[in-house]
Amino acid sequence: MAYGMVLLVVLLLLLLVLGVLVLLLLVVAVCPGGMAYTNRYCPWAHRAHIALSELGLEFDEVSIDLSKPREAWYLAINPRGLVPALKIGDDEILIESGIITQYLADVYAPRLLPATGSAAAALQRARISLFVDVFASAFGSALTGILIAARTTAEKEAKAHAVVAAVKRDLVPLLADAAPFFGGSKELTLAEVNTASFVLRVYALGTEEYGWFPSFLLKELKEIEVWQKWVDALLAQKSVTAIWNQQENAEVWRSKLAKLEEERKV
Repeated sequence: MAYGMVLLVVLLLLLLVLGVLVLLLLVVAVCPGGMAYTNRYCPWAHRAHIALSELGLEFDEVSIDLSKPREAWYLAINPRGLVPALKIGDDEILIESGIITQYLADVYAPRLLPATGSAAAALQRARISLFVDVFASAFGSALTGILIAARTTAEKEAKAHAVVAAVKRDLVPLLADAAPFFGGSKELTLAEVNTASFVLRVYALGTEEYGWFPSFLLKELKEIEVWQKWVDALLAQKSVTAIWNQQENAEVWRSKLAKLEEERKV
């Protein structure tokens, strides 16, 4: 009888310890205790916001003004002066949006990026990396290439035609099995996390209302069925649009383009 009581007490203590460990893991997962240095109008920083929102992670947010030189306190955190930067714990700092989103996916969400350990997982990770890399050259450059680099209407139209051609040639084949997200996933993957902010800006700011992009760009993109199905699913996600403010983003771009025009006159 005494032996049975001792065994029961031991089992209860083990269950108590296990319960505490589970609780601690939940606390860490829900509130990792980090700080995000960001700017909500920057598409690169927006990547980190999407990942944090998608994973349900709560971080303190510090907004960095990108319209003026970085202050010394931020350069001490990130000497490059870019956003985002992510502070983890007391002294660990991660910089570069792609590195930050991959870290978050690896730690908190294998559904965004399969954990390493098998050939299949390694292949899927490689496919996601390839998609993001191809996207950056095929579509991601649309914002800077058309809005900033191109100076004449003819240059803007040529770059817009190049974007449409690149989407058809390079991105559509990689989205052939999207259902609705990359690789047949029913939920966002890291492929979407790292590309959605650029798609959102081109589709939101590419309308005739602003006149910043050639009028045919969105029309021709929307006619690409495989691409547009993916875009529609992407832009319907709350994590993608959670921090998006159409009017404020338009004002930021309007100010940036006006400043650029003044600098070109000098």
